[in-house]
Amino acid sequence: MEYPLPAAARQYVADHLHHDPAQLALQARRFPGLPVPELVRQIQARQKARTKLPAWAENPELIFPPALSVEQASSDRTAAFKAELVGGQRLADLTGGFGVDTCYFASHVAEVHYVERNPQLAEVVQYNLGLLGVRNVHYHTTDALSFLKSTPDTFDWLYLDPARRDTASRKIFRLQDCEPDVLRILPLLLHKAPRILLKTSPMLDIELAIQELKHVRRLWVLAVDNECKEVLYELGEEPAVDPERYAVNLTRTGEQQEFRLNRAREARAISRYAEPQMGQYLYEPNAAILKAGAFRSIGNAFELLKLHQHSHLYMADDLRADFPGRIFRIQAVERYDADALLPYLGPEARAHVTTRNFPDTVAVFRQRTGIREGGHIYLFATTDLRGRLMVLVCEKVKRWSGELVAATQLA
Repeated sequence: MEYPLPAAARQYVADHLHHDPAQLALQARRFPGLPVPELVRQIQARQKARTKLPAWAENPELIFPPALSVEQASSDRTAAFKAELVGGQRLADLTGGFGVDTCYFASHVAEVHYVERNPQLAEVVQYNLGLLGVRNVHYHTTDALSFLKSTPDTFDWLYLDPARRDTASRKIFRLQDCEPDVLRILPLLLHKAPRILLKTSPMLDIELAIQELKHVRRLWVLAVDNECKEVLYELGEEPAVDPERYAVNLTRTGEQQEFRLNRAREARAISRYAEPQMGQYLYEPNAAILKAGAFRSIGNAFELLKLHQHSHLYMADDLRADFPGRIFRIQAVERYDADALLPYLGPEARAHVTTRNFPDTVAVFRQRTGIREGGHIYLFATTDLRGRLMVLVCEKVKRWSGELVAATQLA
């Protein structure tokens, strides 16, 4: 592929950036002289990147690899977070991919080595980072193991994001199934750098990862807009007996919610339980906190009452504005019955539904009650301390101009 794209090709991409790629492929004959199939792939990749890499997606000068490489790349927000964790003179990104992490690491480390075994992808990344003005990156077209064995250099940090798809493109997450197999090459990694930053799927069990890796110093569970995206492990020759865990949620408003815990503090924490009451505030921890396993310590930290051992919903009579998660005001506590719930929802019968420690899924709940998605009411279907099914009718509390107000006040 020609770098940079000719002016006519760039114009085609810009004109059709928001169009259906399938339809564009069928209309290729309307644009003789243009490599339409390749340009459609560029459009597909940019559409994939629109949410996670908006500035890159809108940059007409950049070249995009196949959409799968974009799908596997970090977002700009998670890459920026990772870059804050590292420093020093030399870092090697051993699984370079689309180069997003490399780009952000380069703003925090004096010298970055990008390692990628796919020569076409490495060529794209070198071209793109040059356009973006990144000058302190060295490029190596090889695999991680070959690079480590051949280079005489040592590094302050090594970074790995092992490929999590098998030969049939199915998603995988166990460490030994990913490429490279970190467990197998860990002695070599520790020989080459005192600190290693490892990115894994949030599907991987944290306790199992700590046990298998044996060299975990600390870890971060990273969520974006309340969706867990990745877990990061800092590895070193001398591991922590009980690694600190940082549950971090990056919100679209720029807020960074963080909660810190370890197994010992979580084990010492004692939950206090109570029945929910109308007028109380309901607290739902963000996804990173739940993944990190802060089921008791989060309630202790904010002096909250827990609804049930397995629901992970908390309550208080007053407002904890700095709570790292969503906050609601309980309008009513009702039975699991359409006749009891519909009067709260208005003529359109719409509400947001969450099920916690509840026998039915959200889909079954909606089928049984006839309640559709939407509106400003939030329903939490759960179980009380005596094992009875119930539904909490709530209104969300939102941050607005530095204050917390009920959702209906924002209209």
